[in-house]
Amino acid sequence: MANRPDNIVLTGMPGSGKSTVGVLLAKRLGFGFVDTDLLIQQKAGRTLQEIVDAEGYLALRAIEEEVLLELAVERHIISTGGSAVYSQQAMAHLKQDGEVVFLDIPLDEMMRRIGDHSLRGISRGPAQSFTDLFQERFALYQHYCDVWVKASGLNQDEVCETVIAAL
Repeated sequence: MANRPDNIVLTGMPGSGKSTVGVLLAKRLGFGFVDTDLLIQQKAGRTLQEIVDAEGYLALRAIEEEVLLELAVERHIISTGGSAVYSQQAMAHLKQDGEVVFLDIPLDEMMRRIGDHSLRGISRGPAQSFTDLFQERFALYQHYCDVWVKASGLNQDEVCETVIAAL
């Protein structure tokens, strides 16, 4: 990675490994690490699920967009929330100073990994199934990514090495 990007932005569905792989990448590359879900919770003073429960999923997306647009870091691994790709403005901001990596896992693996989704603060419409959400987001992840990593069947170290090799 001689021409290492300023930032590496990880996108993907909940459970795809963005936070775990992000920490590993930061350690291996000597970068800082930021998890935007944590920044959202700090800004709102509540958990993602509390935001969704009190104000709905669109409120969560609005706070997420604000946080992403305010983000100004260099030499960081940025683990985004699964719904970051709904904001064209935020994604353009992230792409200005970074390479966007899509950590791709299949729907059944996502469901197995996240378990009780009612605690995750997942931004989706009340009538939207996980299958619909998955398909909708998949197209957006694909659209915005610079690097696409098929993470299914790989452990976190293997995903980390795949990302480094791809960049």
